[in-house]
Amino acid sequence: MSTIQNSIEVILKQGMLPLYFNADENKSVAILKTLYNVGIRAVEYTSRGPEALFNFKKMIEIRNAEMPGMLLGIGTIKNLAQAETYYLAGADFFISPGFVPEVASFLIGKEVLYAPGCMTPTEIIAAENAGVKFIKLFPGNILGPDFMSGIKDVFPNLIFMPTGGVDTTRQSIETWFKAGVSAVGMGSKLISKEVMDYEAYDTIEKETKRVLDLIETIRG
Repeated sequence: MSTIQNSIEVILKQGMLPLYFNADENKSVAILKTLYNVGIRAVEYTSRGPEALFNFKKMIEIRNAEMPGMLLGIGTIKNLAQAETYYLAGADFFISPGFVPEVASFLIGKEVLYAPGCMTPTEIIAAENAGVKFIKLFPGNILGPDFMSGIKDVFPNLIFMPTGGVDTTRQSIETWFKAGVSAVGMGSKLISKEVMDYEAYDTIEKETKRVLDLIETIRG
């Protein structure tokens, strides 16, 4: 289990957080291995279907055996029962589409990273007051980089990462970083349904490598 600080450091070092879900256990594992091979060390698997928990446990098992240094987090956590279940399953960090106070209190008490989705200053303040250090701006496509620029000075001690609406283009990523985010969440724009359906792991590998290089260049 990764500490809050360690999880933050790993995500910030790569500057992006790939996230995906696939109902197929083998595809879920294959994508994880592909991301690991290209240098990714933190991945969010989203809890979006009945197969998610089974797949996640399998991924943790294979990660433990074959992928030293890989942090595997769980996303779309909406209540305490889910958080407890995935904590026992070995999730390294937790991400929500919104701020859930009881989840924050449970995970922070265990020294595990919790990144809630927030869309308003009120939600961000509530999360900060609960001890949250890392905010997922969600949905990023609705909020946009201007929102980040506008609130940045009010929250100097928080780390921000937009998810949703971040493209794999230089312009999109650069605009977000210039606005003040420390990482970008990359879902279907990086790991699309088509790519998963066709098991085009070489495409995932090439695109991920390209985005990692792009982020390094942007951050100079």
